[in-house]
Amino acid sequence: MNLKEQIDIEKLPNHLAIIMDGNGRWAKQKGLLRVIGHENGTKSVREVVEASAEIGIKHLTLYAFSTENWNRPQLEVQTLMNLLVRSLKKEIKTLQDNNIKLSAIGSLNDLPKKAHAELKEVIEKTKDNTRMTLTLALSYGSREELISAVKKLALKVKNNIISAEKIDESIINKHLYTQNLPDVDLLIRTSGEQRISNFLLWQIAYAELYFTDILWPDFKKQDLYEALINYQNRERRFGKTSEQLS
Repeated sequence: MNLKEQIDIEKLPNHLAIIMDGNGRWAKQKGLLRVIGHENGTKSVREVVEASAEIGIKHLTLYAFSTENWNRPQLEVQTLMNLLVRSLKKEIKTLQDNNIKLSAIGSLNDLPKKAHAELKEVIEKTKDNTRMTLTLALSYGSREELISAVKKLALKVKNNIISAEKIDESIINKHLYTQNLPDVDLLIRTSGEQRISNFLLWQIAYAELYFTDILWPDFKKQDLYEALINYQNRERRFGKTSEQLS
């Protein structure tokens, strides 16, 4: 039985999030420029997106560019933005052929005009697709997202639009970038690093975390299947005991 056949499609994570880490190290190990690592990383994106849609995952969120990434060398940032534009143009057919809807979260207005325009165009063209929602986290930082939500709520309380006593989890969810997404069930991080790096801090409250030493450009569909099988072999208790669940 191959790995894919071992996966129970009835127990898939509804929302899978991935921190795609290791492009630079992959290139360095091969004596190549970092940009080559990023370019090869896009091949893994395509393979994982297609495999996720094919197997039945409804929501896939990829950490593509953090707010902290703006502090990288200017040439690398510029290269990443150009790569984003090229990838969006190139992959729109893949998204349409696979009935995948594209979405994006983060401080999107901070993106270069060309990248922002291309992103909006692909989002518009795929808005009616229903098989899976692919969300790109771009210029995204979870703390910034939470600060933004707190400010919006504070203003509404100040203007008597909502009372402080009414604020609960559902109200906070409605003020996050991810207001249209369910909580994350499984978070994968590649490259061997075991940290969250300011990604979806609110949304991963009860997510299962899966860390792998594989660098992102080497992460393929078989590696995704292994992560899903590992996830399905875990007991998700949400604060309860095993006896309560059984």
